[in-house]
Amino acid sequence: MNDPAKPTREQRLAQRLRDNLHRRKAQSRAMATQDSADATGDTDAGHLPNGAPPR
Repeated sequence: MNDPAKPTREQRLAQRLRDNLHRRKAQSRAMATQDSADATGDTDAGHLPNGAPPR
């Protein structure tokens, strides 16, 4: 029943927190790129990596 290869609840939650942090950092970098592109007038750099238009 206790499979050593199966992560515990705490390990799963810790991994989810790390993944969320990475995702939020990437979003923050994309927003910063968008803000700097808006300031310079560059319209192409404002798009998010997945192709979604900026808000």
